Amino acid sequence: MAIGDIIVGMDIGTSKVSLVIGEVNNFNQIEVLCTTSCKCNGIKKGKIVDENEIVEAISKLVKDAESEIEMEINSTYVTIPGKYVTIVQNSITKEAKDKYAGISARDVSTAISQVKDIDIPEGMHIIDIVTDEFILDNGKVVQDPVGSLSSSFTVKAQVVLADKDYMKQLANIFRKADMDIDGLVPIALAERTLVLDGNELNDNVMLLDIGAGNTEIGVFEGLSFSYTNTIPLGGNTITNDIALVLDISEEEADKLKRQYGLALKSFIDNDNEILLNTCRDENKRVIKSSELIEIIEARVEEMFSLVNKDITAQGVKPRINNVILTGQGITTINKSDVAGKIILNIPVKISTGRLISTVRPEYRTAYALVRYIASRPFAKNLSSSIDSKSKENIFQSILGRIKEFFYS
Repeated sequence: MAIGDIIVGMDIGTSKVSLVIGEVNNFNQIEVLCTTSCKCNGIKKGKIVDENEIVEAISKLVKDAESEIEMEINSTYVTIPGKYVTIVQNSITKEAKDKYAGISARDVSTAISQVKDIDIPEGMHIIDIVTDEFILDNGKVVQDPVGSLSSSFTVKAQVVLADKDYMKQLANIFRKADMDIDGLVPIALAERTLVLDGNELNDNVMLLDIGAGNTEIGVFEGLSFSYTNTIPLGGNTITNDIALVLDISEEEADKLKRQYGLALKSFIDNDNEILLNTCRDENKRVIKSSELIEIIEARVEEMFSLVNKDITAQGVKPRINNVILTGQGITTINKSDVAGKIILNIPVKISTGRLISTVRPEYRTAYALVRYIASRPFAKNLSSSIDSKSKENIFQSILGRIKEFFYS
């Protein structure tokens, strides 16, 4: 990253859209210039259902941010759900142009460019290349081979593909909002360095981000990004269940979930009585807390069961050593990690990443996106556009910016 780069990151979730603007300071750290978010229900179960609502939310956030930082914002990086992403592992070996001078930055950028030469499935497009490791001709593994005296090197990387139809939907939305898209990044990939601690970054882990409406799966084998997907269940699903079964308002259901949130009925200390205030028949009634927790437990069990089914079907489960839980949809529910361990039969813990507690929950994914972009090695152009409007076709603009995103 370059000092002074200004990076705009936007996360479009099922209940809100969030925006974070960060600048790379003199210490090569992200200095947050602005954070803002607003409610938005334009996405349901991972699908865009109301483009205009998302356009309005984006326009509002950009206007608010421009007013705060007194700059014109013309482009942003955007998260993409795992369900629209496919990861292809690839590696190539390249000869150094001048083995006596060492491996050059151009050697590396050329190698990264060649890694993308794969058979791309119909309906998909490359959005990112994530370098994993570089292996020198003597077998030494390094993260940055530039300057190493080696006649050749092998680069191992993940080629990240996205669904073209979803990309075009996003392009249309941002065109209406008069914004360009700098690049698309899978949610789990963006969150990795924020949610995981130092030891977990080198382990084989599954990151589970359970939000309002979706559960994002991200599997990492050491530095390799192995798999990602989206399960269309989240914290709001639990709230809806409580409201439906107890015949109360969603507002009261959410309040009860937060007050009595427990993932396993077996951990109840006192089976207290709860007075329901918003029953549809207008007659207040009393239930036991165990009745409420049974509803929560059933849905939490289903969430983990669907995750278990997915990673088993994909063949990645045997390689996962630990599961890290994050997201407002689950971290407020006590013993959710225990429930996860029982169903997945893998150790589960709530995220203790050093940085996660320093960022307000509603901005975490957008902030993680900014951090991910700023930390990308070998990228040619990171900074978002802050001053001039682009007039070119926005879908082609996305593809062009992504191409720049790869190379030095």
